[in-house]
Amino acid sequence: MTGSSLMKLMSFLYWAIGFPKFRHFMRLYIVSATALIGNKNLERANEVLQRMVKNFAEAGKLKEAVDMVVEMQNQGLVLKNVFDEMSKRGVTPDCATFKLMVVACCNMGRVLEAERWLNAMIERGFIIDNTTCTEIIDAFCLKGYENRIVGYFWKMVEMGVAPNVINFTALMKGLCNQGSIKQAFEWLEEMVRRGWKPNVYTHTTLIDGLCKKGWTEKAFRLFLKLVKSNDYKPNVHTYTAMINGYCKEDKLNRAEMLLSRMQEQGLVPNTNTYTTLIDGHCKAGDFVRAYELMGLMGKEGFSPNIYTYNAIIDSLCKKGSFDEAYRLLHKGSGHGVQADGVTYTIFMSVHCRQADTNRALVFFNKMLKSGFMPDIHAYTTLISALCRQKQMKESERLFEEAVSLGLIPTKKTYTSMICGYCRYGITGLAVKLFQRMSNHGCFPDSITYGALISGLCKESKLNDARNLYDAMMDKGMSPCEVTRLTLAYEYCKKDDSCTAMAVLDRLEKKLWIRTVNTLVRKLCSEEKLEMAALFFHNLLDKDPVVNRVTLLGFMNKCYESNRYGLVSELSERICEGNGWTMRCYERVYAYTKCAFYPYHTHANPNPHMSREGGKALLHNTITFFGTNLRPLLKLGDNTTISTCSVIVSILLFFC
Repeated sequence: MTGSSLMKLMSFLYWAIGFPKFRHFMRLYIVSATALIGNKNLERANEVLQRMVKNFAEAGKLKEAVDMVVEMQNQGLVLKNVFDEMSKRGVTPDCATFKLMVVACCNMGRVLEAERWLNAMIERGFIIDNTTCTEIIDAFCLKGYENRIVGYFWKMVEMGVAPNVINFTALMKGLCNQGSIKQAFEWLEEMVRRGWKPNVYTHTTLIDGLCKKGWTEKAFRLFLKLVKSNDYKPNVHTYTAMINGYCKEDKLNRAEMLLSRMQEQGLVPNTNTYTTLIDGHCKAGDFVRAYELMGLMGKEGFSPNIYTYNAIIDSLCKKGSFDEAYRLLHKGSGHGVQADGVTYTIFMSVHCRQADTNRALVFFNKMLKSGFMPDIHAYTTLISALCRQKQMKESERLFEEAVSLGLIPTKKTYTSMICGYCRYGITGLAVKLFQRMSNHGCFPDSITYGALISGLCKESKLNDARNLYDAMMDKGMSPCEVTRLTLAYEYCKKDDSCTAMAVLDRLEKKLWIRTVNTLVRKLCSEEKLEMAALFFHNLLDKDPVVNRVTLLGFMNKCYESNRYGLVSELSERICEGNGWTMRCYERVYAYTKCAFYPYHTHANPNPHMSREGGKALLHNTITFFGTNLRPLLKLGDNTTISTCSVIVSILLFFC
């Protein structure tokens, strides 16, 4: 419904109810509210029904209006403002009404609204039944609120709800989907302690959770336990869960073995079983077997559904076989299988990876015209691609559109936007968006922090970048090498080596050594040799084992810049730990320069030496090494072997 159509509808409604004969005509309100709800305009629908309750109350027909509101609520419509109006009129919702509100909110995925009504219900001492309990658990877990529902679960138990196997299984399923397998098994123990025996659905839930976590061997042990049980046997869903686990680990022989085993047990694989196996073969690149299974489905009386087609289409697109993917989709349409939101998202993702956002937007619009509501994954796919191309205006529009439709941006959505702003040089908006993340239950990871820190560094906002870096470290996150190197190097550019070192000192030793080695090479490439030497000395304090690449890079830049003193100082440090090794490095390096660089150049460490003289000294040096390294080589000395490697590297470099 367009803005002009909405205005006309509301104008007509208020004009009509201005007449006494239409003011209490219920059908007028209901038709208007239903039309608004159908167009996802719940705010206006609430306004219409609120007006109905108010007008009917004035005429002494409040009960009639309330009954209609409750009936609409029973159909799954969330009308919180209407209930507020009812309370003002002295009508208090009873236990059944509260349950209707909670269930309706859950069915629409409005978990926070359901939580509000659940709290109000608990405050009034109303007790819910086991069926409602399961619906609440499912809804909360689907939205990722497993931790919250655990608290409510105990509250419901305290109020007198006796949880059954179905309630416990629903809770375990939610925890497994979140990846909290250990916690799910703790609830299994709690269920057994309360006298309930796990059934095949409980075991299937746990097997599925273990497989999704990648613990297929543990899942298989539980599967075998179920096979040997006298009470319950694995059903088609149990086998499908195990097959899915093996397919994810690319153990397709075992998956095929389980398919044969279940058929031997008299179980008929369903569409989901075949689709799972087809998906596994497609991901492994075996499309021949995938098409064979697709044909076998038809013989067994099962028609491939859109999920089956999507599994193949997705793998074909990733392989680059776009024409074949389009042909398969066309074939599916001929068999009555129509593309869904996932299908359109797959093609959108393909074009986004190819940086063809115009084509991706075509599929996005096709999805809308086909009546499919894009999910947050579809929006994120487009937003990420547009941000990479610095089309921030279009990215902002899509982001706000997704939020206005009630979709909750994910961490990836926010990170994509933040990266885009930083690429564009608008770190102010990136920071604001970063601060908004918690509003949607998103928490930044090291990638999000890294993107924002890099953006702030580019704009020389080092204090803000440092604060974010410290916050990330305080939360136990490990910054990637780009993040830690970027921040340290920016301080070095400001000649603030103390702060740069303080930034790096928060790293564990292994990361510190790796980052400082990279930083020294970076400083050398930028001709900041004094600072590179400073960090090199600090490096030797922590790690006496010299990195060959870093050392050669440092020496090369020093000799090119005639900064022999820096090399000499460093050699003294290294000689303390490695004896004559560093002096050998210097000697070979210097004489190699003489031998291979033209006479009287800045690169020649001894301009009074001719090319022939340099070659002679190089020959003597190699002879020196040959004589002195022989006894050490017999001992297998690692330093000697490293020295030989450097000699060969230098010779290859100059030759």
